[in-house]
Amino acid sequence: MMQRDTNDQADAGLTSRSVIGTRIDATSYQDAITRIVAWAAASESRYVCFANVHVVMQAHDDSSFRSVVADADLVTPDGIPIVWALRLLRVPQATQCCGPELMPMLFSAAASRGINIGFYGGSDETLDRLLTKVRIQWPRANIAYAFSPPFRTLTDQEDEIEIKRITDSGVRILFVGLGCPKQERWAAAHKGRLPVVMLGVGAAFDFLAGTKPVAPALMRRVGLEWIFRFVTEPKRLWRRYLYHNPRFLVRLAFQVLQQRVL
Repeated sequence: MMQRDTNDQADAGLTSRSVIGTRIDATSYQDAITRIVAWAAASESRYVCFANVHVVMQAHDDSSFRSVVADADLVTPDGIPIVWALRLLRVPQATQCCGPELMPMLFSAAASRGINIGFYGGSDETLDRLLTKVRIQWPRANIAYAFSPPFRTLTDQEDEIEIKRITDSGVRILFVGLGCPKQERWAAAHKGRLPVVMLGVGAAFDFLAGTKPVAPALMRRVGLEWIFRFVTEPKRLWRRYLYHNPRFLVRLAFQVLQQRVL
């Protein structure tokens, strides 16, 4: 078990635990907003990971990805099962802080502070619909940059062009929607190269744009969102849920049992 009040990745006062080897910070929506806005206002280069079961098991299976998550400045409990894991590991105050819910809050917080936001990822259709929705529902939000990259790794030259575009745009909060683990690796690779806070929000682009359905609130509250997503995209998500979820439960049970014994 790991308990941490301070480290290089997060500011003082944030309790964390290792969940099957992956650091999770017991943040909240308000705490995350406060940290992200402060970093953005200071033009700091940071990145935030939103940890669900998929992220935790990807990190468990891949040491290089585990290092990427460990080096994040904030790792939030994105999924309800991760919240339950924190509580089982003696963090009773743990609450959920997921990307799709945090994004609109940050739109408002950034607008009130005059902080520019940007979007990197998603298909052309999804990004266009997302931008339209943001401009209608959050008219004070200043979208300074948006780019739908090709479904391949950019060349070094292309990457340098985008780094310059992002930097010149004045963006300070950049939402990255490339999917796990690509978005986390992208953010880690660009930390120190961009004066922005990067948030790997995954399918949040599609949810907010309306290109993918959102699970009913009750299913989200009781940790069954994965069933809804699996039913809507079985071919793409079967491995994520049918392979990772049982392994997560077994390994978490062993970790909790070991903690109780020790």
